[in-house]
Amino acid sequence: MKKMIAPANGNPVSSPNAETPTIPKKATRGKTSKKKDTSTAVADNKGKSKTVTKTKSSTAGKKVTFQLKFHTSFGQDLFILGNHPLLGNNDPAKAIPLQYFNEEYWFITIDFTPKDLSQDKITYHYILRNADGTSSYDWGNDKALDLNAIKAKEIHVLDAWNFAGYYENAFYTEPFTKVLLNAVHPNTGSKVPKTTTHLLKIKAPLLKKGETLCLLGSSQQLGNWDTTAPMLLTKNSNEDFFQIQLDLTKDSFPIAYKYGVYDTDQQQFLRYEDGDNRVLYDGVVKDKISIIHDGFAVLPNNTWKGTGVAIPVFSLRSEHGLGVGEFNDLKQMVDWAAKTGLKMIQILPINDTTATHSWTDSYPYAAISAFALHPLYLHLDTLIKDDRKLQKQIAVEKAKLNALDTVDYEEVIRFKTKIIAKIYEEQGAAILATADFKQYFNDNKHWLQSYAVFCYLRDQYGTVDFNQWPAFRHYDESEIERLASPDSAAYKEIALHYFTQYHLHLQLKEATSYAHSKGIIVKGDIAIGVYRHGADAWQHPELYHMDAQAGAPPDDFAIAGQNWGFPTYNWERMQADGFAWWKQRFEQMSYYFDAFRIDHILGFFRIWSIPMHAVEGILGRFVPAIPVHINEFQSRGISFDHHRFTQPFIHENVLWELFGYDNELVKKEFLNYDGFGQYTLKPEFATQRQVEQYFNTLEKDEQHDKVKKGLYNLISNVLLFEDKEGDLQHFHFRFNMESTSSFRYLDQHTQQQLKDLYVDYFFRRQDDFWMKEAMKKLPALKRVTNMLVCGEDLGLVPACVPDVMRQLGLLSLEIQRMPKDPKRTFFHPSDAPYLSVVTPSTHDMSTIRGWWEEDKDRIQQFYNHELGQAGEAPYYCEAWINTAIVIQHLYSPAMWTVFQLQDIMGMDAALRKQDPHSERINIPADPKHYWRYRMHITLESLLQQDDFNHTLHQYIQLSGRS
Repeated sequence: MKKMIAPANGNPVSSPNAETPTIPKKATRGKTSKKKDTSTAVADNKGKSKTVTKTKSSTAGKKVTFQLKFHTSFGQDLFILGNHPLLGNNDPAKAIPLQYFNEEYWFITIDFTPKDLSQDKITYHYILRNADGTSSYDWGNDKALDLNAIKAKEIHVLDAWNFAGYYENAFYTEPFTKVLLNAVHPNTGSKVPKTTTHLLKIKAPLLKKGETLCLLGSSQQLGNWDTTAPMLLTKNSNEDFFQIQLDLTKDSFPIAYKYGVYDTDQQQFLRYEDGDNRVLYDGVVKDKISIIHDGFAVLPNNTWKGTGVAIPVFSLRSEHGLGVGEFNDLKQMVDWAAKTGLKMIQILPINDTTATHSWTDSYPYAAISAFALHPLYLHLDTLIKDDRKLQKQIAVEKAKLNALDTVDYEEVIRFKTKIIAKIYEEQGAAILATADFKQYFNDNKHWLQSYAVFCYLRDQYGTVDFNQWPAFRHYDESEIERLASPDSAAYKEIALHYFTQYHLHLQLKEATSYAHSKGIIVKGDIAIGVYRHGADAWQHPELYHMDAQAGAPPDDFAIAGQNWGFPTYNWERMQADGFAWWKQRFEQMSYYFDAFRIDHILGFFRIWSIPMHAVEGILGRFVPAIPVHINEFQSRGISFDHHRFTQPFIHENVLWELFGYDNELVKKEFLNYDGFGQYTLKPEFATQRQVEQYFNTLEKDEQHDKVKKGLYNLISNVLLFEDKEGDLQHFHFRFNMESTSSFRYLDQHTQQQLKDLYVDYFFRRQDDFWMKEAMKKLPALKRVTNMLVCGEDLGLVPACVPDVMRQLGLLSLEIQRMPKDPKRTFFHPSDAPYLSVVTPSTHDMSTIRGWWEEDKDRIQQFYNHELGQAGEAPYYCEAWINTAIVIQHLYSPAMWTVFQLQDIMGMDAALRKQDPHSERINIPADPKHYWRYRMHITLESLLQQDDFNHTLHQYIQLSGRS
């Protein structure tokens, strides 16, 4: 079945250029009114309705025909859905089916009785449902009808489908409409006629200040293509559409027309839109108005490009900080961004991760709440302006912590927790009594109360693992309400967390508002997982598969895979309530951010699910996935040996490979001999988790670590995993099966047949299945937010991912050293799609300079072929090399290019840090990595680097980036 796709050039399909069909009168819904109404309502240039003829009956109904030009394939159906009972009340299950007219048009006529006209404004959109059960949505919420303001008895609405992947839709997201593209367009359109027969509406997001759209055409009313006096369209400040009202009573149809761009300051016609002429066939009929939604003006739509900087909040360094970056420090980062021409600040997750009160809580992707902000980022000075004693205490600690090269997470959070408690003692009661706090609490109670109680119980019982709590281990809302009641003895300690979250909220809101005032947007990060022992899992355990662990399959960065430890999502349960938890999460992000990155967006297609008995990610598999039936092995001539394929393959040669002379010790302590030349693991060491627990009791040294890892490798030396949910006749391949010694010791025929089936399993049979999985979730989630959404689509990317992201208008992530094409060694920024973010490195990688010293063979290839330099590559990444790579990215066609702050400072030999390896933020292969990188100079100092800042600004300007 043919999928709906956008034109290859990204331009929208213009309004219908084929003859509009005559709509049969029998296609109606609702009751027909017998009262006549001969008046017509028009809107003046301020968008207000005014009546130009008297109505015979102000209570008459309306006949509205919705007509959509859309070419469908067999099995596809179109529906209309709106916020009115006759349009399904925004319930997709009650969407109204359109009627098929021909290959180009679908329609429906609905009679609105006087009673149906009580609603002020109707908003609606269309839904395409495919034969396979997937759906696509006509994007946006700007199709609207104010039936009370239209006095014509008959309304004909001719709509254009708004494909979510059109480039222009990105410019109607909040970062552009509120901050980046808030240019003022003139609101003085052409004179409003006394009678309106046609209302034309169209969007053009990239017009410059002082520019507006104009209309020219082949009729007398449209000026016979006279560019010296075109008709100007009007755009109200609270609307996306430019519009114009026409009286075409005296004109002959059809009428050819086009939109153009007009400079009102110079009073000059600038250009026509691209593409063929549009054609208007819908002639004048008494008591009828035709409303034409023409989609987007066909103008260049990929000309806007921006540059951003990526830096975790904890990595910011300022003279006013307390050993760690704080929300308040974002203001100085904004000042620097404004000075250098940057338009975006991108940060990592900022949610509370306080699980153990130790440095392991520094991992920002293991939040104990998907909603709560981390107390680490609270700027204390703001709260104690009149308390000199606390000011002095803070100043002493500030001097000590700010002198450190890196973040001392434990000391910072210990001190801040102590001071916050003191401030709460003095100010808590007064703050919690304010109207503003009460409003905040009511707006956020769905997570705030449970989070605060969770933190209280965590500290009372000394563990974050709620399964070990002597009480409240199972969340009961009525019990939590009683515990959190102001009359409860625990209330004061619980409310401490309300107080903390409220001030964090205020400080982050203030910082992002300051960014907006400077023309800068802030991009947040949504982690793919939730902490296993966190408030979300405690409050909503039904939303997660607590018997599984999420992670990632092996790659060049983590050869044994990654095990994040998070529970996987119960998508079926989440879908049952319309993804309410996710919608609340997106809403929370919108309080503070203009855009956000979805961490590991591949998890919405399928997640790497690891059994609880495994330590390493290598023992996981994709869920959901279509398994291999036992008959498929037999049909390929493979003699299926259940034990050989599904159990660890262990014999003398394998043991020598892994343990060398230690193999005798391993055989004695951990293995049983089966009498046929092979070994099995003793039951007490049959899983990686059992092995881990055993070695945790022993002294940690090189010998023990070698044996432990060797046993891990033995346990993962399998070819297949049984599908436990099936009939034991279905199997899943272990990832990187060919790299196992179990595979190497098979005969050549079996190897080849297994390899063919393996390729089919991972790279063919799942693709359409995973596409449907993503389309069950992502369209519904994207519709609840108007933020700009970017997806981290890295790793083993299914073939369906680029198409799904393109259809939904999600920005992809393109990284120079991680090409998505397996045939290429590097990705060149000049090859990036427009709807993407390009970057030379991320927080999960070494910086440009650190990478330059890691693999000299790859660097030599990069130096010669990507940078176009002859000869031997310098050993160290000299400043000019770093600059050349940054400039490559600046000239990319991508909408956004984003750099880690370390990579930007790497352009200046005097400014950058001496040791590039100390600038790395995370090492994914190390699950116990300490996240503590901090800028080596203060933001105040960075702002004073005039020569460097001026040079960076010039680079950005010359590249054409805003």
